Amino acid sequence: MNTQFEFIDKHEAAAILKVHPGTLNRYRQDGKLIEGVHYTRLSTQTIRYNKPLLEDWAANRDDPAAHRRAIEIYLASLLSNQTRKK
Repeated sequence: MNTQFEFIDKHEAAAILKVHPGTLNRYRQDGKLIEGVHYTRLSTQTIRYNKPLLEDWAANRDDPAAHRRAIEIYLASLLSNQTRKK
């Protein structure tokens, strides 16, 4: 998985997952897409999706353990999870 951060709109996200853009809302409500991991809210009306993780989720729908590993790698790469050098 690419650890670079690239966030996309709902139309691009829907195209990656091969679903209707409205389906993304249901995926968020059902907990299939995790806030702070698969998507982030910029405002009440604006949501951006994590492209690398959506691509990984689409590729690993039949292997949840593989996708969990991709999430762990992503979370570990966040600056907030980096240890400070003293």
